Amino acid sequence: MRDPELAHVGLPLGKSEGLDTERAETAIFGFWLFLMSDAVLFALLFATYGTMVANTVGGPTPASEFKLLPTFVETLLLLTSSATFGRASVAMTWREPRRVLIGWLVATLGLGLSFLALEANDFATMFAHGALPTRSGFLSSFFALVGLHGLHVALGSFWLVVMIGQILAYGCDARVRVNLLRLGLFWHLIDIVWIAIFSLVYLPGAIR
Repeated sequence: MRDPELAHVGLPLGKSEGLDTERAETAIFGFWLFLMSDAVLFALLFATYGTMVANTVGGPTPASEFKLLPTFVETLLLLTSSATFGRASVAMTWREPRRVLIGWLVATLGLGLSFLALEANDFATMFAHGALPTRSGFLSSFFALVGLHGLHVALGSFWLVVMIGQILAYGCDARVRVNLLRLGLFWHLIDIVWIAIFSLVYLPGAIR
């Protein structure tokens, strides 16, 4: 039978590691509450975009601005980053060598930064066409939704850098593993939101 001291989602924790199971579960539960509130915020932005997408006031339209190929590449980058973070979680859970864990986190970071670079290029191209957030209700709601998601990716990438530094400084102790688990939940939420953006914003907009 499994030792109750080790019973925690994805993390083999024991009292000897300075963080018992109850405290770890409380930390994870609190982070779930944050993620749910974040999901509600994105849902409101999706609803706003849905009501404003036709409000172009004679300016740029989704069909004229959205390019599926670069957006599809961005989608592949984020989906791959979710897989690399999942592999990092496996390395953490099974206590693989530190260099393996860091390697997968660095790979995730590289994919996240590549996504941001492509998205920044997309925004720059739209700005060059005069597609500014102040131009129409469609563009205001689009940049609010996609820009907020990009900010989440940037924050997640910064968090990855912090976690890599913590692993190098402190090893993979219980608190570091809890922080990595929270980062994993955050990163996977980012990927889910982007899939929704690609499916509900870019695809319908490009084929109109």
